[in-house]
Amino acid sequence: MKDIRVSALVLTHPERPEILMVRKTGTTSFMLPGGKPETGESPEATIIREIAEELGLDLDPERLIPVGTFTAAAANEADHRVIGDVFRYEGLPVGLSIDEISHQAEIAAAGWFPYDPMPADTAERQFAPLTRDRVVPALAEQGVL
Repeated sequence: MKDIRVSALVLTHPERPEILMVRKTGTTSFMLPGGKPETGESPEATIIREIAEELGLDLDPERLIPVGTFTAAAANEADHRVIGDVFRYEGLPVGLSIDEISHQAEIAAAGWFPYDPMPADTAERQFAPLTRDRVVPALAEQGVL
């Protein structure tokens, strides 16, 4: 089994118990926004770059809060596991419209999804194991969600 290293970001809705998730083009799994590091890039730098690329948002690095590093089966790549450095963000990034999420790059869809409980997977829409099985339970245990 091959490992994929990523950085991911948890953004919580300011008024409802929901988190922002994205779906990449050609896939059915929704996951936390983020992605793979470039050579020599720190997890923090990776998430700042990826959020700018995927959602067009500029993150303030001072507002990133480490959640932890989690491992799960990769959602979109068979025989791979993902190791995710996960951060949450204090407040909402400047420019984020909670009613209409803009997305770009390889992102086909973005939206708010409930986390307590998370919706069941369907044939048309699944949730990444890293988000569903590792990150959401850890945040609930930490009292964040």
